[in-house]
Amino acid sequence: MRIGIMSGHGRQDEGVEALISKARDLEARGFPSLWFGNIFAIDAMTAIALIGRETSSIELGTAVVPTFPRHPTVMAQQALTAQSTCGGRFTLGIGLSHQIVIESLFGLSYARRASHMREYLEVLGPLLRGEPADFDGEEYRVHVATPVPDAQPVSVVIAALGPKMLALAGEKTEGTSLWMTGPKTVEDYVKPRLEAAAKEAGRPKPRIISGLPVALTNDEAAGRARIAELMDAYNTIPSYRGVLDREGAASPGDVAIVGDERRLDEQLTRLRDAGVTDLNAAIIPIDEGAEARTLDFLESRL
Repeated sequence: MRIGIMSGHGRQDEGVEALISKARDLEARGFPSLWFGNIFAIDAMTAIALIGRETSSIELGTAVVPTFPRHPTVMAQQALTAQSTCGGRFTLGIGLSHQIVIESLFGLSYARRASHMREYLEVLGPLLRGEPADFDGEEYRVHVATPVPDAQPVSVVIAALGPKMLALAGEKTEGTSLWMTGPKTVEDYVKPRLEAAAKEAGRPKPRIISGLPVALTNDEAAGRARIAELMDAYNTIPSYRGVLDREGAASPGDVAIVGDERRLDEQLTRLRDAGVTDLNAAIIPIDEGAEARTLDFLESRL
């Protein structure tokens, strides 16, 4: 299991220059990947295009960019442009986002979710491979190419929590990018559906990129309580509430990776055994010094 780091969630102390410095530091420490959220703040792919020129080996990916606000040809242009500066190190993670974001905040329809993503991938997939898109569907009718010089093909993963989306992820992409999904759910629910769809489509074994809060602390109970408090909003989002329920978790604090060195090792092993290929570690500042000591711990486990 590769251990990567999550960043770029609109924190006030993480502007573009700070993200560039962070990427350089993580690369120097030997971390294999750095993942960027993308909703309201810094545009992840623009930042990645800049970071790609300042790094040489670390994988840079989005986790994830919502599809509804961006036409698939626009998504492809941005992804291929970012790839051209990353030299093949960019992975595009996309997702539907959530009804409250797409409808209440953006004013778009969230009615056709799985069919929207299937059509989106029919257009996006060829473009990311450097081929023209030639597709006529209900939502998209696209006949265009996006030739970006010096761009290698872009790997794509999708945020998939429901059965239809997991089937799409296995059939059409390199895997899934999860958030707030515990090891029992990965092992019993995500992995079997994802791998079965990939096998049926004749695709390689898919990636399972698991985004989870992480904190090194000697007071595990207090750490989980703090994460539950900081991330209480996820309890109100149906898709996340669904995977928390599937895990038997009362709150995000229950699926977080929290505790001392021994406990973190146990939880990392459990994720690996469940089938997670990549940890996307969201280091949570539960108290003073938590970020630095957690990052140092994760570095020691590379």
